[in-house]
Parts: sequence; structure tokens; C-alpha cells
Amino acid sequence: MRRRSLGLCILLGVGQAFASELRWGFSPADGMPYVDIVDHQLQGGFTRQLGERVAQRLGLSLRFVETPNRRIDGFMASGHIHVICNSNPEWDSKPERYHWSPALFEEQDVLLQRDDRPAIRDFAELRGKTLGTSLGYVYADDLMQAFAAGEIRREDTRDLASRVQMLKRSRLDAAVDMRRPLLYLTRQHPELGLSVSPLVLQSYRMHCIYGGQLPVPVESMDRVLDEMVRDGSIGRLLENSLQAPQEP
Repeated sequence: MRRRSLGLCILLGVGQAFASELRWGFSPADGMPYVDIVDHQLQGGFTRQLGERVAQRLGLSLRFVETPNRRIDGFMASGHIHVICNSNPEWDSKPERYHWSPALFEEQDVLLQRDDRPAIRDFAELRGKTLGTSLGYVYADDLMQAFAAGEIRREDTRDLASRVQMLKRSRLDAAVDMRRPLLYLTRQHPELGLSVSPLVLQSYRMHCIYGGQLPVPVESMDRVLDEMVRDGSIGRLLENSLQAPQEP
């Protein structure tokens, strides 16, 4: 009986320890300043700093899990991850599947251009141009309509690095991406001769999503994230992440 009781205690202890772990997904598609990935491990960036601070406030251990976009649903359903951020309910075909956090910050789709070309300031200036876009992504309605009508040519690529190379070879007039990754790129690599145009194609709010096996009540997670928005922690993390490569 003693052995069985001891074994049961050990099993309960292991189960409790496992239950107290927060498994935080990160997308390799996000890039810096959101994620700095080395050998599939999250070494730095905003996402790492955010996860560490949230786990600390909740009193949970933390493990980061690389989560390609196509695997988010499966990882969430299985409990392989509990939370992943940098998303928006309008991008999800079935947003009701998840609990969505309060909005954390705003992002924008903007254009990356060569410095030796006139800056694109108005949507009408895009007519007849070729834009580098992300494979499978849906953009603002007016841009999607212009693609469909052939007024603007769309060139899909798998990542920002590919679009940068095509820009350098003048195979694109501009590349579409989120503002912060483009600002980070141009600040860290001025030798590329690229800059962010003034035209904003679309603005949207970024959220986290939680799966059904979150180890704390969703209200607790919401409260911590909302507090970090209101006390300025989120804004400071974003600003710091733009300045220099992050250390683990």
C-alpha cells in the first residue's frame, strides 16, 4: 500500500507539474522583431519577451514551441500549444473555435521599396506595378480587387527574404509586409538600400488565441495581457524589440 501511495503521489506531482507548464507557440513566418529563431529554437524577439513576462505573472513554467501556420489548429486541438499570438480573428475561417485575447497592439500592411525609386504615396500609384506578396495571404479588399482585375500584378513568395532579393534585382516594384518587420529590416541593414513607403494599405489589431487546454482560466490570461497593455509594458517591449537583436 505504501508503494502504491508513493507512486500515486509521484504521478500526481508529475501531472501537476505538467499542467502548470504554459506552452507558447511561435510562428517562424513572423520574423524579427517578433521572433528570433536559431535551429528551430526561439532565442529572442518580442514574442519571447512577452511569453516570459506573462508566464512570470501567472506563476507558470514556460516552453516555446515552433508552430508553422498550417499546424496551429492541430497543435491547439491536441494541447501541444496553449497560446499563440500575432493573429486577428478576421484572418481565421472559424474564429469561434478559440478564445481571443484583448487587442495587444496595432500593425499595418505597408510597402518596402528601393531607395532609388520614387516613394509610393497613393494607392492609385500602384496601378500597373508588381507587388511581392506572401503565398496564400489575403490582403485589404481594395488590393485584392485590384489583383483580381489585373490592375496590380501579384507575385507570391514564401518569405520576406525572397521578396527582398527580388526587389534588389528589380523584379518587383515593391513588397508587402507588416510595418515592424520592415522597419527592423531597414534599420538593421541600411546597406540594402530599401525603405518603407508612406502608404498604409491596411491597419489591424493583433491578438493572442488560446486553446481549450490552457492551464489557467482564460480570464486570468486576459487580465494579465490587458494589464500589460494598460501599463505600457506591451508598447515598451515592441519598441525595444525594434532597436537591436534580442538576447536569449
